[in-house]
Amino acid sequence: MTDAAAEAPPEAKKSSKLPLIFGMVAALLGGGGGFYATFSGLILAPETAEHNTEAETQPGAMPDIAFVEVEPMTISISPASQGRHLRFRAQLEVPSQHAADVRSLLPRVVDVMNGYLRAVEVRDIESAAALTRLRAQLLRRVQIVAGPDRVNDLLIMEFVLN
Repeated sequence: MTDAAAEAPPEAKKSSKLPLIFGMVAALLGGGGGFYATFSGLILAPETAEHNTEAETQPGAMPDIAFVEVEPMTISISPASQGRHLRFRAQLEVPSQHAADVRSLLPRVVDVMNGYLRAVEVRDIESAAALTRLRAQLLRRVQIVAGPDRVNDLLIMEFVLN
């Protein structure tokens, strides 16, 4: 029996996992460093970014815009809300060369806004992010009605639910 025990091969030494751990740490650090360099603009930054920041910092460079007032609206919210109304007033920020065109389209703009606001439910209005979501939805609809590059922004002046 001693011969069988003596002839058994010695147990193979287990490989260390230390190189694997070092490799994973190096990969994570390299990935994080690459993300930071790209995200912060150290590498692969567009060349126009430098020109835009210089133009924005010049004092007195006001954009050539006009504001078109949308007539105030009182909208009755869905029938399940038991007689609740929304008072809404807004202005449209437009390039000044398109102000007359947008004013001529105001009846369509009001119709689109009224249709959208009428379909909104009270629980959608009462949420924390409601105003931002409504503003984005309304702006998109107004831009479709007015045409491309005619309306820059929608400013909500009054938003009262009673």
